[in-house]
Amino acid sequence: MLVLSVRPIAEVLLEPGRLWVSPSEFTTDTYREVLTPVDDGGQGFLRYMGNSALVATVTVVVTLLASILGAYAVSRLAFRGRGATGYLFLTVYLFPPILLAIPLFVLFSQLSLRGNLLALAIVYVAQTVPVAIYMLRNYFATIPVSLEEAALIDGCTRFGVIRRISLPLSMPSLIATGLYVFMIAWNEFLFALLFLVERRDNWTVSLGLSRLSGSIEVPTTVLMAGSVVLTVPIIALFFLAERMLVEGLTSGAEKG
Repeated sequence: MLVLSVRPIAEVLLEPGRLWVSPSEFTTDTYREVLTPVDDGGQGFLRYMGNSALVATVTVVVTLLASILGAYAVSRLAFRGRGATGYLFLTVYLFPPILLAIPLFVLFSQLSLRGNLLALAIVYVAQTVPVAIYMLRNYFATIPVSLEEAALIDGCTRFGVIRRISLPLSMPSLIATGLYVFMIAWNEFLFALLFLVERRDNWTVSLGLSRLSGSIEVPTTVLMAGSVVLTVPIIALFFLAERMLVEGLTSGAEKG
């Protein structure tokens, strides 16, 4: 994919199986075309990446805020049906997303939210909160209750316990869950197509790549460049998250 993206299409057609690039044929014209705005004759991926990053970031923040409270309640607070509640969150995944497509399309059309990035983020939050609660609940359950009880005895409120005890100790799980949610929002295609297809300026990067792959006028090298542009941010995020994960483990161990 990377090799094809930096070779001229003429050379690719002559030697499609070659896995190296000579200095004389190395080109970045494909990336220039992919990142150039649509109004200037390009594919507009720079804007699509910004839209995807905005939607994914909002989804991660809202999902973590909701799932932290939900997971803590399920793992720590005593209430009737607590044992079954944690598993009920996962029942939403018994229904494939395509079953929700038409009802959501009708609802968002009536609310005039089609073509709106915020509406897409709402759908992603609804999709990811249940699994995020399930993931965080299992991690919160491993934190010793005695630490929280000691904080409560010292006069700390329940929210203070979450902020000072639970969150620092669960930082590795929060990072992993946030990364998982970000990947879902970044790569999702069905609902992005459903809600944004009529507003190209609000397209996400997955929609842009789909357009490239479905067009016979777009060279394979440009398609490969678009695929690299889609993939590189996720790879970079993985490396960043790995460092943060190690720091979270160290910090959690020290505070524990």
